[in-house]
Amino acid sequence: MKTKSPNTLLWAILTGIASGTILGGTWPEAGHSVAFLGELFLKALFVLVVPLVMCSIIVGVTSLGDVRRLGPLGGRAVLYFMTTTSLAVVIGLVLVLLIQPGTPGSAESAIGDMTNVSERLEDKPTNVPEMLRTILTGLIPKNLFSAMANADVLPLIIFSLVFGGILTTVGEPGRLVIQVIEGVNEAIMAMVHLLMWAAPVGIGGLIAGRLGEAGGFSGFWPQLVQLGAYAGTVILGLLIHGLIVIPLFLHFIGKRNVFAYARNIGTALTTAFSTSSSSATLPLTMEAVIEENKVSPRTARFVLPLGATINMDGTALYEAVAAVFIAQSYGIELGFAQTVIIVLTATLAAVGAAGIPEAGLVTMVIVLKSVNLPIEGIALILVIDWFLDRCRTTINVWGDAAGSAVIDRLENRVRDGRT
Repeated sequence: MKTKSPNTLLWAILTGIASGTILGGTWPEAGHSVAFLGELFLKALFVLVVPLVMCSIIVGVTSLGDVRRLGPLGGRAVLYFMTTTSLAVVIGLVLVLLIQPGTPGSAESAIGDMTNVSERLEDKPTNVPEMLRTILTGLIPKNLFSAMANADVLPLIIFSLVFGGILTTVGEPGRLVIQVIEGVNEAIMAMVHLLMWAAPVGIGGLIAGRLGEAGGFSGFWPQLVQLGAYAGTVILGLLIHGLIVIPLFLHFIGKRNVFAYARNIGTALTTAFSTSSSSATLPLTMEAVIEENKVSPRTARFVLPLGATINMDGTALYEAVAAVFIAQSYGIELGFAQTVIIVLTATLAAVGAAGIPEAGLVTMVIVLKSVNLPIEGIALILVIDWFLDRCRTTINVWGDAAGSAVIDRLENRVRDGRT
């Protein structure tokens, strides 16, 4: 099944946002009456979460081939992706805990308070071994089907990673199972595409209901100020990651001129911003990396498709910021253990995020569920999500392209016998 083109979907979602804003802001009672459309949309998203994340992760892992023969190239690629994604999540968490965009009145004094980060990350006095024990025991469910029924996503992610790796090692029976799961994954993705046709109506209903609940524009103004602070926090995090962290890897490990490298993939980055799809951008990224930046075709043809599947730095950063923002908006205090779970879940959920527009909206449910935050809190961020989706996709593609040069440099050092 084909989905709408990215531009058609964008305009449809913007129309839904505008309609929901006008309806809920001008006629609060009418907005409240259509809130059920948003609830239906969220329920449909929630239904797809478990099969989507499990199938996507298993397919992503099995695409690497036999994990026992992954070799240095695959190992370095996965290590680079996990490292940069984890750094992106940490950057997002530090910023959102410092700026606190979801706390009323925090935006004014946000940037000035950059001290004592540890105090903001601390839970109430907690026994560290007990905290670690709680996190580790939470990674393994007593019953897999019970974890599915309860949408206990973190152990499901761990199970999917291990199961996918094992499937690559058991020969022909494993290949048959992989083919079945790939078929299921295609079917689930078709359902996601189908749901995206309903996204404008669902998003409009969520926004109208939220405005109606707040009593119209006047009652929603404080939340609108918070939303601006939230968007600023996400964009600041993406800029730090895209303009500082990734260039540092590219310059010091990849030994590349950052400005020249970025200029040569400018078309791919522009396309990523306009389409919100790292998968749709992949052919342009591959051409620019190989032809313009002279990365080895062997490395680029392995790293870039893999990165489009499992490397979502921008998406992971956004999910971490959004989860904490929603907690702050509802007045829910997150402890250190919950913060660690957000880091783990956002990093691992990025593996299961499809390279399509609004994929982060689906995996956002995973992160919220992992720390028992209200799923309906997604309504708080939908007004600006269409724009942030483009920003984070651009960072995703930039990370993939830079990663291919970094890994190619490491491969060359090995071949030259210098490591």
